[in-house]
Amino acid sequence: MSTIAAISTGNTASGIGVIRISGEKAVEIAEKVFISADGTPLSSLKGYTAKFGRVCADGTAFDNAVALVFRAPRSYTGENVVELSVHGGIFIVEKTLQAVLDAGAAPAQAGEFTKRAFLNGKLDLTQAESVAELISAQGEESARASYNLLQGSLSSKISQVLELLLDRSADMAAWVDYPDEEIPELSEENLIGALEQCLESLNALLDNYESGLVMTQGIDTAIVGKPNAGKSTLMNLLSGSEKSIVTHIEGTTRDIVEGSVRLGDLVLHLSDTAGIRKSDDIVEAIGIKKAEQRLERAALVLAVFDSSLPLSADDEMLIAQCSGKRCVAVVNKTDLELKLDLDKIKNSFENIVYISAKNGDGAEELEGIIKRLFGAENFDSTAPLLANQRQKACVKNAVAHLTQALDGARAGITFDAVNVMIDSAIDELLTLTGKKATEEVVNNIFSRFCVGK
Repeated sequence: MSTIAAISTGNTASGIGVIRISGEKAVEIAEKVFISADGTPLSSLKGYTAKFGRVCADGTAFDNAVALVFRAPRSYTGENVVELSVHGGIFIVEKTLQAVLDAGAAPAQAGEFTKRAFLNGKLDLTQAESVAELISAQGEESARASYNLLQGSLSSKISQVLELLLDRSADMAAWVDYPDEEIPELSEENLIGALEQCLESLNALLDNYESGLVMTQGIDTAIVGKPNAGKSTLMNLLSGSEKSIVTHIEGTTRDIVEGSVRLGDLVLHLSDTAGIRKSDDIVEAIGIKKAEQRLERAALVLAVFDSSLPLSADDEMLIAQCSGKRCVAVVNKTDLELKLDLDKIKNSFENIVYISAKNGDGAEELEGIIKRLFGAENFDSTAPLLANQRQKACVKNAVAHLTQALDGARAGITFDAVNVMIDSAIDELLTLTGKKATEEVVNNIFSRFCVGK
């Protein structure tokens, strides 16, 4: 396997920049571009040792640097690793990487360092996926949950289920080979109890999937309403900046304005849309069509109503469009005299929040309502979570096989038939952790990582 290198820090000027080198020849390659201040060669260093010195290209030093050496297998990738920390100017960092590549390293592909960590047994697939989640975490709860996944909270839970299933499967395999022998651990009662216990654990993961996804990845949210209801003001309130133009003129927002904001522990991926109404203006009509499409596919809809005006035909149209959607009615402009028909709003929406986007009132109440809507009010970031659709699909398939096995065991079918279903569930869980994942699945997962991780 080739020795690879990449920039592991962001593509922006900063205090330091780090170039990571991993592979059998990592130390040898690093020695060609780094000279320690005391003349000590990197090849003589033990792991977890740092040296101050200079980085060079074509024999000419161009920056001071620190070289940190890790020895296989006690490194992130499980290979020999050297990290060169230089001053974080974009030019200097890129020049250091080029010097390393010229010295014999190959450019790392997206996620290749973490992929090597997985292939070398440093992480299982669920832990590797949590690395990307931790990098993209935008809030305290999200970061804590991703960190616990990296520490193996999900891996541990799946291992417990696998151990129980493998034990029962081994018992049944022994029964098939030696049907006349008495196997104390193998009885219908023990088998049914084990299957019920495994199903309880896996179903708990499925039940918490949505709330976990909400807290770790955020909620795709559309802000909709008639013109001048206060959508853009709400967008600016939640984002803490003037992303949307706010005026008294109707139809100001004609395209979708997007941004991710943190609302307490939640992250909302917001889209401020054009005011929904009937319009003969060609440009505005295009914006309205986009708004209606955005409403349809959003996981959460914030339907904004102007409390200082009576319900209009445009409001009635919006109420109809929100039917069947996960929606919060946002009654805005509560600082003004009430003229809105609140009874109609209460009869049309289960979830209502009263705010003054202009004065900044009501954000905490909105957070509480959204958490209740998505079952995240009692979110436990220390509990094992399913982090993505791939993991959910594996667990869901395992549950289907185990449910069949349990039904069969209760119906008294033979152990060998039940064992076929249990083996199928085991395969799904081994795919989840990566022990039986195909090369295509593994490559697809790591292709979504950034280069340098």
